[in-house]
Amino acid sequence: MSSREAPHSIVYGCIFMFLLFARIVYAGGLESIPEDFQAAPFPETEQGKLAAYGKTLISETYALLGPYSNNPTSGNRLACANCHLNSGTKPFAAPYVGLTNVFPIFLGREGRLATLEERINGCFERSLNGKPLKLESEEMHAIVAYMKHLSQGTPVGKRIIGQGFTKFEIPARAASPTNGAVIYGKHCISCHGADGQGKLGANGLREGGYIFPPLWGPDSFNDGAGMARILTAAKYIKGNMPFGIHANEPLLTDDEAYDVAAFINNHPRPEKLNKENDYPDLTKKPKDSPYPPYADSIPQSQHKFGPFNF
Repeated sequence: MSSREAPHSIVYGCIFMFLLFARIVYAGGLESIPEDFQAAPFPETEQGKLAAYGKTLISETYALLGPYSNNPTSGNRLACANCHLNSGTKPFAAPYVGLTNVFPIFLGREGRLATLEERINGCFERSLNGKPLKLESEEMHAIVAYMKHLSQGTPVGKRIIGQGFTKFEIPARAASPTNGAVIYGKHCISCHGADGQGKLGANGLREGGYIFPPLWGPDSFNDGAGMARILTAAKYIKGNMPFGIHANEPLLTDDEAYDVAAFINNHPRPEKLNKENDYPDLTKKPKDSPYPPYADSIPQSQHKFGPFNF
């Protein structure tokens, strides 16, 4: 290569890399959610203001929609952001990024195509142990507007890397709440407490809600929530706990996350009524669903703790 050709090659190489990056990130939408994902500023429009209100609802659910608010919808003092970390932008923590472009989708629990609004209300009824938002309420429109804001530049009808939870290999054994108690004492107790009741906010810092949420008991998610399933909880724990870790560098192994999920879900929590109506087609019911009915004759204890090789 001559000295005259070299600068052009460097320039062309840079252009190629830029175009490759642009294709990955922008053409057809964001392909993965980066750890340092930053949402675009809210525009100074009515829709932008609505989306900003949606973010506040996600971050301060306990204050605006909690049991002691003027609009009691949630049945506990959790915030959506207690699970959907970084206000729903952290990859592998069930982020909202891209959601508005994949709904409606088929949900086995409903047995049909479900809208994003229905999925949001599923969280209100289960994770927040409350009642559904009215579909035409300002609050529902605001939450959807916020999710739409986060979904700018994402592909339509396609899941992206970082949605949902991290990769998890199911151990070929029953989960052990006893082993999980040891792991909990080592890695979880400093935030969630020996009694699993988390840490309440105070003095302007999530006052009226939780800095770290309770994992069982009356102010936690109910037994119909996704996190009440051991495999779902284990995936979430592996990718996000202890607080501050990233899914690409987990601290807990699959076995450890599996056992600590069993320990957490071996404690009492609020009961979701009418769970027997979930999964009209029982063949689509997840193996780790801890409540009957089932389409098989496997004991309920095995559905709850495994092994799940059936």
